[in-house]
Amino acid sequence: MPSATPETRYTKSGDLNIAYQVVGDGPLDLIYVPGWISNLELMWDEPAHAHVLERLASISRLILFDKRGTGLSDPVPLDRLPTLEERMDDVRAVLDAVECEQAAVFGFSEGGLMSILFAATYPERVSALALYGVFAKRIWSPDYPWAPKPEARAREIEELERNWAHTMDLDMLAPSEDEAFKQRLATYFRRSASPGAAVALMRMNTQIDVRHVLPVIQAPTLVLHWTGDIDVKVEEGRWVAERIPGARFVELPGDAHTLWAGDTDSIVDEVEQHLTGVRRGPEPDRVLATVLFTDIVGSTEQATKLGDRRWRNLLERHHAVVRRELERYQGRELDIAGDGFFATFDGPARAIRCARAIGDGVEQLGLNVRAGAHTGECEILGDKVAGVAVNTGARVAAKAEAGEVLVSSTVKDLVAGSGIEFEDRGLHELKGVPGEWRLYSVVDA
Repeated sequence: MPSATPETRYTKSGDLNIAYQVVGDGPLDLIYVPGWISNLELMWDEPAHAHVLERLASISRLILFDKRGTGLSDPVPLDRLPTLEERMDDVRAVLDAVECEQAAVFGFSEGGLMSILFAATYPERVSALALYGVFAKRIWSPDYPWAPKPEARAREIEELERNWAHTMDLDMLAPSEDEAFKQRLATYFRRSASPGAAVALMRMNTQIDVRHVLPVIQAPTLVLHWTGDIDVKVEEGRWVAERIPGARFVELPGDAHTLWAGDTDSIVDEVEQHLTGVRRGPEPDRVLATVLFTDIVGSTEQATKLGDRRWRNLLERHHAVVRRELERYQGRELDIAGDGFFATFDGPARAIRCARAIGDGVEQLGLNVRAGAHTGECEILGDKVAGVAVNTGARVAAKAEAGEVLVSSTVKDLVAGSGIEFEDRGLHELKGVPGEWRLYSVVDA
């Protein structure tokens, strides 16, 4: 362990202060994305936890941080929980603060989901990806049968809140550890988040689903899992690895879920081998992005009614509104076709809120727009993007009614916990896109 707890620093992510530390001076940058909740300074008080961090710091410049709402970072309102997208912004803010252009990413448990989304969205910033105890979603479905069913998950959350003030039941996280370890772990959790925040964050991660993102990851990936993990089944880790192109899955004998329980050296040995043997590949030609299409409803009739000059003036005002909102929500304008815009975003919630703001803005001009959004893998072609995801987004937009923002189920899954509300618009066939697609209308953003 370092002779003293490393210095805690802060950087801004949006309006919030995110706490971070930098340890070690190895040849590669490695950012550790913790699980559910964490506390930067208390990590070093637990010998087993400190041993893991010290070993990682011996091979890297190790970057640590507390997610918003936990540990030493700013709290968040319990009725406005952070989304994966916003937490991903925290990773980016910390990397920027330490002047890191590219890093290896090591994600544990829920932190693995953030790591997956970050690696897919910013492939140029991720040299390698390591995941431990990771899952793809936290609620049962027929095609993902290992996660708990909703009623079981609800009971788990209720029991956690009820026992937060006492030694909570941690047998699922560290079954083979002694009672002294479990008491220290319970204390660490209590000092990492309030009971309301801890429970709210559990409810948030219950809604997360990153299954659609896995095939987009390009970074060399290692997925680690204990055979006897009770909290997250080994089948889940294997399932995740099978869907990440080229990922290597390593199953180790043990029953822990907590990173610093059990044979921690066997975990770090695998991570070290994976990271120190990585070579930087070619520039990424694929990226996960949210595509947004908008166009004016009834534009031909409007142009005929107003005449060329007045219509051109109105169109210029429409374009100004769209560009203002794209800048506000960090969208990237890629093309204009007549009165329609095509833009991309690095997060689906921003795309939805931008579309709603555009609709509100142009309504004051006497115009109605329809909008459609989809998140998927896009090919980078110079300054342009292309691919099936782009075609899908365009077809989703074509199904929207006047004043409506319509999204694919992929978008809906990725903004879970954002407060955005939807109405199911049923299954649709999209011209030129295989299969049936369930679409959702945004009713509150």
